[in-house]
Amino acid sequence: MKTLFILPLAVFVGIMTSCKNNTGTSAGNSADSASTNPLLTASTLPFQAPPFDKIKDSDYEPAFEEGMKQQLAEMEKIANNSDAPTFENTFVAMEKSGVLLQRVNNIFNTVTGANTDSVLQKIQEEVAPKLAAHQDAIHLNAKLFKRIEAIYNNRAQLKLDPESARLVEYDYLEFVLAGAKLSDSDKVTLKKFNGQLASLSAKYTNQLLAAAKAGALAISDTTELAGLSQGDKDALAQNAKAKKLDGKYLIALQNTTQQPLLQSLANRTTREKLFNASYTRAEKSDSNDTRNTIINIAKLRAEKAKLLGYPDYASWVLQDQMAKTPQAVDKFFAQLVPAATAKAKSEAADIQKVIDQQKGSFQLQPYDWNFYSEQVRKQKFDLDENEIKPYFEINNVLQNGVFYAANQLYGLTFKERHDIPVYQKDVRVFDVIDKDGSQIGLFYCDYFKRDNKSGGAWMSNMVDQSKLLGTKPVIYNVCNFTKPAPGQPALISFDDVTTMFHEFGHALHGFFGDQQYLTLSGTNVARDFVEFPSQFNEHWALYPQVLQHYATHYKTGKPMPQVLVDKIKKAATFNQGYSLTEILAAASLDMQWHQLPANAPLQDVDKFEAVSLAKTGLNLSQVPPRYRSSYFLHIWTNGYAAGYYAYLWTEMLDDDAFAWFKENGGLTRANGQRFRDMILSRGNTIEYGKMYRDFRGHDPSIKAMEQKRGLIAE
Repeated sequence: MKTLFILPLAVFVGIMTSCKNNTGTSAGNSADSASTNPLLTASTLPFQAPPFDKIKDSDYEPAFEEGMKQQLAEMEKIANNSDAPTFENTFVAMEKSGVLLQRVNNIFNTVTGANTDSVLQKIQEEVAPKLAAHQDAIHLNAKLFKRIEAIYNNRAQLKLDPESARLVEYDYLEFVLAGAKLSDSDKVTLKKFNGQLASLSAKYTNQLLAAAKAGALAISDTTELAGLSQGDKDALAQNAKAKKLDGKYLIALQNTTQQPLLQSLANRTTREKLFNASYTRAEKSDSNDTRNTIINIAKLRAEKAKLLGYPDYASWVLQDQMAKTPQAVDKFFAQLVPAATAKAKSEAADIQKVIDQQKGSFQLQPYDWNFYSEQVRKQKFDLDENEIKPYFEINNVLQNGVFYAANQLYGLTFKERHDIPVYQKDVRVFDVIDKDGSQIGLFYCDYFKRDNKSGGAWMSNMVDQSKLLGTKPVIYNVCNFTKPAPGQPALISFDDVTTMFHEFGHALHGFFGDQQYLTLSGTNVARDFVEFPSQFNEHWALYPQVLQHYATHYKTGKPMPQVLVDKIKKAATFNQGYSLTEILAAASLDMQWHQLPANAPLQDVDKFEAVSLAKTGLNLSQVPPRYRSSYFLHIWTNGYAAGYYAYLWTEMLDDDAFAWFKENGGLTRANGQRFRDMILSRGNTIEYGKMYRDFRGHDPSIKAMEQKRGLIAE
């Protein structure tokens, strides 16, 4: 049974009511309402794609209510079955339950993450604790768990097929981790904790969205934007105009600490303003200040872990992950921190030399890093981001890069269609056609930033794959690239190109899901495995055969000159000390927040952050964490609590796996098929370590990761 989340981003993946709706109709109060609510029945569109043209905000709340009601009735029927428990009447029956609730949740997560409004936000905050209570009502049902436990204890004698056996083990562990073995009084306490946590997470999401929106930097004087291209200025003017700030320029905040325009802004005062707007966005001591919210989340999570018998929340979370323990994660970090920080300090020294050469008379600050590191890169590699952007027009990258690589590796083709309704006009939809001509799903992409869209980039499902339910995947990718002014081309950076390949790697993982059970399908895997396919797919962005196919000048159509290609490749290890250190700093903060014991005193957020970074040797003043605690969306809402390390853990996996490709002929259909068969199509049907060893031939090695980042020589 897949756990439901209300998330603005389900991954990055997926792996994410009682009040009246905005028409005044209460849930389940009329047959008329049921007959006109498009969420209450399966869509008749291809692959059950959501009928966004028919769905109203007021439809979600009654659909959630009805979905929870139906699933609870289904679960009660399973729990109260007088027949002896069997795999079929218990586990398969559970898999068939909650179809309506899953559908509503998937669609709701799509719009609240990428196209929200005040009505949806209100519903989000109110339905979150109800969904948490709904999950508790299932996981803490003693009669239901008794049936599950009976089958689990007898599983060796049942001669189940491997996927069914995996489902039994997975569901049993999930019920135990959710508190199924607690006493009745402790179950009451757990339910209270879960409801409070759900409410706080929904509150945090909406606080942060509002904080980012309010934190946008308005500029009046165009001289303050020196260094930006005319296209960038036009886009900022368009942003301001949309906010009725005519004559000004508005820089919207991305989710990360560092902001993309800091690389180009020549005015140091403007850089400092923009950095501070980002760094303090959620620490203004106003209604959008998230610090009290996250203190309460951290405290409640620690108390929940203690109740469940674990020393801290991280120990509880990691039970079903590839890493297994916080100590394994800490050991992994310890292998990386010395080399990463040493390289970052060396990079800082190179940057300071440039500042001194230009008689800057100041010490390098975080808001200077990207601007001057770009100059160092130009000096060392003669590479100018503005020189390469014209070769990365977004549609060309998608069609001739992302889709082309998927075709060459896996035999997929894509056909855009315009007859499927979307939730916002910028969204595009494609048929995904397999090598044998059969259609395996629908792909939606939504690439441009909006004020009502959560920050970052992610993939999730609108419809999940399941042979049992007869459904195929409907998948979407969301990013936050700057939308060009009308009439201008959408030119993106190479980092943005990499993001497109990354998110589509998640999509491939979902499309190739070939499971009987939704619970184990596609991207429904551990957090420290789910980023493996996505980061692996990034490698093809620079692969010669792929790069030359999509890196063409948007005006002339000419391919990127080899001299530029060589510069990009040579610069691949540039700034990796900074990049790795900022991610390690964020991941370390996550682990330290979630290794707090229940009896720890309430933390001052900023002090905790400073002490934590100092303790791990990651307190480099010029290298702030990629996400500060107050705007660390991944860990407070998006399911990455004690799991942000997964990006680095899976980087080890993806680099090591790509090394196998290089050892065995690179990009070939045979190699792609092997990776599809042994990794991408397996979902959560095999223990992760075994799955990886079966593909690679040995346990993952950190060596390829260190080489790629330039920490050790190849």
